[in-house]
Amino acid sequence: MSNAPIPPTLLTRNPDEGFGLAIRLSRFAVKLTQPDGDIRASLRDQYGRDPEMLILASQVVATHFATIAAASNYWKDQQP
Repeated sequence: MSNAPIPPTLLTRNPDEGFGLAIRLSRFAVKLTQPDGDIRASLRDQYGRDPEMLILASQVVATHFATIAAASNYWKDQQP
């Protein structure tokens, strides 16, 4: 996990940067929720083998990414 601080804005230059930020925000939330690194490490095997938990983790990242994409107006030039 990157130790870089969370930036003060959700605006990113492109979708790749936005997706990276979405992952960082998700990881940061987990770290704040469970600050003990040993406990987090001990739980990885449990959620890493549970498809439902993995899907939930993906949903959290997707929610962050949708928020970042809206803030950064990624699709402003797209035609319907």
